Amino acid sequence: MTVRIVDRRFDSKHKSSVNRSRFIQRFKGQIRKAVSDAINKRGLRDLDNGEKIGIPGKDIGEPQFEHGQGGVWETVRPGNDRFLRGDQVDRPPSGGGAGSGKGQASKDGEGLDEFVFTLTRDEFLDIFFDELALPNLVKQQLARIDQYRRIRAGFVQTGVPTNINMGRTMRGAAQRRIAVGGPYAAQLRLLEATLTELRLTRPDEDPEVEQLRHDIARLRAKIEAVPFVDTFDLRYNNRVRVPQPTTQAVMFCLLDVSGSMDEGRKNVAKRFFMLLYLFLTRNYERIDVVFIRHHTIATEVDEDDFFTSRESGGTVVSCALKLMHEIIAARYPSHAWNIYGAQASDGDNWHDDSPRCRTLLEESLLPLCQFFAYIEITDGPPQNLWEEYERLQGSSPRGNFAMQRIGTVADIYPVFRELFKRRA
Repeated sequence: MTVRIVDRRFDSKHKSSVNRSRFIQRFKGQIRKAVSDAINKRGLRDLDNGEKIGIPGKDIGEPQFEHGQGGVWETVRPGNDRFLRGDQVDRPPSGGGAGSGKGQASKDGEGLDEFVFTLTRDEFLDIFFDELALPNLVKQQLARIDQYRRIRAGFVQTGVPTNINMGRTMRGAAQRRIAVGGPYAAQLRLLEATLTELRLTRPDEDPEVEQLRHDIARLRAKIEAVPFVDTFDLRYNNRVRVPQPTTQAVMFCLLDVSGSMDEGRKNVAKRFFMLLYLFLTRNYERIDVVFIRHHTIATEVDEDDFFTSRESGGTVVSCALKLMHEIIAARYPSHAWNIYGAQASDGDNWHDDSPRCRTLLEESLLPLCQFFAYIEITDGPPQNLWEEYERLQGSSPRGNFAMQRIGTVADIYPVFRELFKRRA
C-alpha cells in the first residue's frame, strides 16, 4: 500500500512559522503558567518583553509505532559471528540503558533535557492577554465614521492580475466552450456515425466517404479553434470600501497615592495598571485612558506622572470619584462611549468619606459605566472602604461592579484575568 501525504495547510510556504504557532497552541497551558511566573519577577519597564520558556522533555514526546511484544521476527544482523539460523536470542533486560538526562546518575534508562525556546514580544503578549476582553463593549458611535474596511462584492471583468479569480474564470471558460462548441460536437457525432455505416458497404475511395471525412476534419478544426480561455472569460475579485462603525471606550484608572499606600503597595498597584494599559492599547484601536491620582485632592495626570510621580498626602477617596464623574459629563457622553473604571487603593479611608464613596458609585457612576472594578491592595483584614463597597456587589442590578483583593505581586495576574476574562 502506498501512502501519500498532501500538505494542504494555509501558508505552506512558511512552514516554520506555522509549526511554531502549532507548538505554542499545543503547550499553551505550560506556556501560560511560565508567562504568569515571568510577570511576577519583572519590573515595570520590562513587563512587555519576550521570555524564554522551558518545556519538560517528557511533555514533548511524540507517539510512535513500535513492534509489539512477542511474534516471529526476521532480522538481518550484519557482522554476526555468534548465531546461526534458528537460534533464539535472549531479550535484553529492561532498564539496561544508561541515563543521559539531568540529575544524579541512575540505571533507570534514558532521559531528556528541558526544551527551551524564546517567545517574541508579540507572542508573549498574545498568550498573556488570551481570552481577555472588556465586559459589555456594545455601544457604537455612528456619528464619526472614520474607519473603512474592504469587503467582497462579486466579480468584475476588469482588474489587475493579482485579483484574478481562477476558479470563476475557468468555470466561465468551460461554459463558453460548451456553449460555442456544442452544435459542432453534435454535428461531428452525427457525421462520424454516418461514416462508420458507409464504410461497411462502400470503399474508402468513394466520393461520399471522402466528403464525410472532409466535413469531419472541418468540424474538428472549428472545435479546436475555440480558445481555451478568452479575454471575455476573465473574472476579477471585486472589493469595495464600506464604512466601519467604531466602538469607542474609555478606561478611568484611579490610583490612591495617600500616605497609607507605602512603596510596596504602590508598586503592586502600578503593576496592575501597567498590565491594564498594555491590554487596552494592544487589543483596542479606539480607546482613551484617563489617569487620576488622588490623596486628599484628585488630579488628572498623564501616563508618565501617573507611574512616576512621588506626590503623597492624606486620604479622601470620594474626590477621585467626583473628578471621574465630572470628566465623563464634560468629554465622554454615556450614549456614545463605553465607560470603564478601575480603582486601586489600600482601602484605608476616612470613615465619614467611605459611605459617600458608595453613594457616588451607586447613584452617579455605575449607571453610566459598563464595568467598574475595585482592587484593594492589602494583605490584612478588609478596610472600611471594602466593607462599604461590599454592599454594592449584590445590589448592582446590571452586575457591572466587581471587587478583588491583591496581597502580593503573585496575586496580580490571577486577579487581572478574573476581572477581565471573556464572558459569554
